Amino acid sequence: MNLTLKIWRQKDSNAKGQMVDYKVTDISEHMSFLEMMDVLNEQLVNSGDEPVAFDHDCREGICGMCSMYINGEAHGPDRGITTCQLHMRMFKDGDTITIEPFRAKAFPVIKDLVVDRMAFERIQQAGGYISVNTSGNTQDANGIPISKHAADEAMDAATCIGCGACVATCKNSSAMLFVGAKVSQYALLPQGQIEAVDRVKNMVAQMDAEGFGNCTNTGACEIECPKGISLENIARMNRELMKAHLK
Repeated sequence: MNLTLKIWRQKDSNAKGQMVDYKVTDISEHMSFLEMMDVLNEQLVNSGDEPVAFDHDCREGICGMCSMYINGEAHGPDRGITTCQLHMRMFKDGDTITIEPFRAKAFPVIKDLVVDRMAFERIQQAGGYISVNTSGNTQDANGIPISKHAADEAMDAATCIGCGACVATCKNSSAMLFVGAKVSQYALLPQGQIEAVDRVKNMVAQMDAEGFGNCTNTGACEIECPKGISLENIARMNRELMKAHLK
């Protein structure tokens, strides 16, 4: 395939960015999207130009690093996948592909397609953990009865990889699906009950402090989420927050 790529180029967080057009040729439909980007960068390096900066790590759809906004969709036109799992067979010969970084106040651009998502880390640090007494009297986790339904729902919430697609696709740049998933994975399990009140209060407060918007109730975040995190987690987070304020 021969393609035209319209890519956002921005030298650093203080520079003014712009869209730049590139041509790539002989792209195999079996390539992943990131392999296609590697081909472009090799072409740019060989011609003495600055390669396009983009985040990636495991390239197996697990880490969530490879966040790109492709043709107006977080992670591109496929569903239930991250950018590294997107393949070029989703495009046609002669296509023009627009590639941008995730756009959100809380995700400032570092360079080109790389954004700073440390806001998610700070939300997690605010309460996304449990404290365990390791004095020698700890209870075996396998000895704590948990219903199959609660365990399954907790595991479903825990599959969130923190890629930020929910934020990028929300017109309010809301992080409520991410925070809802992180709150839910503990709220559903007995190990998370001890700090439940402080957890939801602190994580929601940090989310607001980072500048994320409120939920739009349109469900775009669930549709674009590569792990299919359910909107039910937002509802659960709201219930947990209400209970916390009533205590």
